[in-house]
Amino acid sequence: MGQHETVATTFAASVREAVDASLAETDAELARRYPGDPGTRQPVHTVYVPADAFTAGTVRSWGDQALAALDEHAPDAAAFAAVLGLRDDLAGEVYERVRDKLSREPVEDLRIDFEDGYGPRPDAEEDAAAARAARLLAAAHADGTAAPCAGIRMKCMEAAVRDRGIRTLDIFLTALMEAGGLPDGLLLTLPKVSRPEQVAAMVHLAEEFEKAHGLDAGRIGFEIQIETTQAILGADGRATVARLIDAARGRATSLHYGTFDYSAACQVAAAHQAPDHPVADHAKAVMQVAAAGTGVRLSDGSTNVLPVGPAERVHDAWRLHHRLVRRSLARAYYQGWDMHPAQLPTRYAAVYAFYREGLDRAAARLVAYAGRAGGEVMDEPATARALSGFLLRGLDCGALDTEEVARLTGLTRADLDGLAGRVPRK
Repeated sequence: MGQHETVATTFAASVREAVDASLAETDAELARRYPGDPGTRQPVHTVYVPADAFTAGTVRSWGDQALAALDEHAPDAAAFAAVLGLRDDLAGEVYERVRDKLSREPVEDLRIDFEDGYGPRPDAEEDAAAARAARLLAAAHADGTAAPCAGIRMKCMEAAVRDRGIRTLDIFLTALMEAGGLPDGLLLTLPKVSRPEQVAAMVHLAEEFEKAHGLDAGRIGFEIQIETTQAILGADGRATVARLIDAARGRATSLHYGTFDYSAACQVAAAHQAPDHPVADHAKAVMQVAAAGTGVRLSDGSTNVLPVGPAERVHDAWRLHHRLVRRSLARAYYQGWDMHPAQLPTRYAAVYAFYREGLDRAAARLVAYAGRAGGEVMDEPATARALSGFLLRGLDCGALDTEEVARLTGLTRADLDGLAGRVPRK
């Protein structure tokens, strides 16, 4: 006891050093390309509002309209649970959390749309709208009414609208700087990307703006919208989406799937264009593998079946939206698009039920992992990362509370960040 057995080896230190030297470049490249989770909050959805419809009261208006839809079509927990098929033991908790969310923070991510939702306008009109959007967003941040994440979707880099998109981006960012600087949570969306060169052009614009205003290099990131078939598979047979991420040189924050443009490009009939169509699943699976480990997040698209009209139609649309959101969550797409205020109740109901249903199980598995206590499932570090990430996302969106997670796991937020591979928040 207490003595160490002497073992024989063959490789000299020089052999190991030679291997280290030969893999140094590979190590650096892997670290650059696959930095892991960025450790920041990911919104559960993105709300698109045409630029001409965006006002100082947009976020609050969406929350009020969502609450009004609940009051009219599901005035209590039992009614809401009956429509969506929520478990009895979750119905009250989910309903109250949804109502609280709609009162407190109805929109997590707002995109002021200068693309399809806005369309072609006279230059003077779009110029004014871009400057106005920046002033309103800056004012919302100043008075605390802004969504946690917000920004614009510009027109794309295709030749016909390229100059207009660049000008709108320039006016918007310049007006933000004049109003006090780029706010935290700023998100920019580059739509209809089909080639890496278009992403590289966006990188160039970001670099030039940063230099002109003395900003830190890399301050401006952007989302890449995947809505062309060429963004998934190039003419050379290679997966383009991985090349798009590489072309962004660390500035890509997320990939957003565009349901209807992509479906139409695949000749899917309008009646069958949906986030759960096989062409959508294929595209999103390619996106998911390409983005894994890169720190680039994923967002699903939307459904255009809106919960409006008589109660029966609203309930049918709610059930569809709820099912699609749950489907996305199970497939590790933790964000999606919402097109109408009345979709917010089912977005949050699906998200909250997802995390609350999995809370006890995830907590128990983390406790067993942290204590090496075994249990019904033998988890590895990769699974511990997933379990911690699950709890962190639930905390971020309001589905879970810090106190209950700590009580069930004995772990702090910093502990969860560490297990998930995130940089602990300050």
